[in-house]
Amino acid sequence: MGARAYSIVVDNQDVAYKALQAKEKILKTTTTANLGIGLAKQGKKVLLVDADPQGSLSVSLGFRDQDALIDTLATAMSAEMEDTELPIDHGIIHHGEGVDLLPANIELSGVELSLFNAMSRETILRTVLNRLRPYYDHILIDCMPSLGLMTINALSAADSVIIPTQPNYLSVKGLNLLLKSVSRVKKQINPKLNIDGILFTMVDNRTNNAQSVISSMREAVGNNIRVFRTEIPRSVRAAEAGEAGKSIFAYDKNGKVAQAYEMLTKEVEQLGKETYRLRSDSVR
Repeated sequence: MGARAYSIVVDNQDVAYKALQAKEKILKTTTTANLGIGLAKQGKKVLLVDADPQGSLSVSLGFRDQDALIDTLATAMSAEMEDTELPIDHGIIHHGEGVDLLPANIELSGVELSLFNAMSRETILRTVLNRLRPYYDHILIDCMPSLGLMTINALSAADSVIIPTQPNYLSVKGLNLLLKSVSRVKKQINPKLNIDGILFTMVDNRTNNAQSVISSMREAVGNNIRVFRTEIPRSVRAAEAGEAGKSIFAYDKNGKVAQAYEMLTKEVEQLGKETYRLRSDSVR
C-alpha cells in the first residue's frame, strides 16, 4: 500500500474574506508542518509538499531563500508536462526533524499558468506524487489559500482533506465555500476524495464566542463531517516556531500547542488505520 495523501487547505474566495487569508495561510501551513513532523516522530515516513508559490511551508521549515533553490515542485510538474524523466527523489530535501520536503518558490506561479494549456491539467500533481507514494506512509500537501488550478491539482492528488479553520463567523462562512468546492472536485475529478475532518486552530478558550462557534459547528456538521476532537490553542509560540524554522516540537516541546499537535497526530493515525481496515474489508 502506498502513502496516504492529504491536502491541507483553506479557501476564502469571497472579497469579504480577503482580510482573513494571511491568518488562514499561517494556520494551514503550521498544521501541515507540525502534523507531518508529529507523524515522523511516530516512526512514519513523511513527505511534505509545498504547493504554494510563496513557499510558506518551505520558509517555516527553515529554507528562507527558497528562490535560490534550483529544483522544486515546479521542476517536477514542468517535467511531467514536458514528458521529461527525472530521478524519483529529484528536488526533495531532507529536513533535520525527520521529514522530507518537496519545496516551492515563485516559479510555481508560472507552472500554474502553464497548466491552463496542459493536457490533463487537473491531474499533473497526482501523476508526480503517485511515483513517490511507495516510498512514504504519509504525504501532506500544503495548499494555496484559494481555489486555483494548483489547489485543484492538490485535491485531485489527495485521498483526503484536512481543513484547519478558526472559530469565528467569517472563517466558518468561508468553510461552506470550500466544502462545496471539495464536493465538486470529488464529483468531477477525484471520486475517492474524502474529508478527514475540520480542525479548529488558534482557539482562545477564554472567549465565549470561540466555544459558541465550535459547539454550533459540531452540531451542524458532526453527523456528516468529522470535527477533530483536538483543538489547537492560540499561542505566540507556534508563530515563533515557524519564524525560527522549527516545528513546535523542537521549539517548545512541553508547551500546550505541542501537546495538542501530538493528540492530533494520534487522531490522524487512527483515521488512517480505520480507512485501511475498511478498504481491506471491501476487497475481500
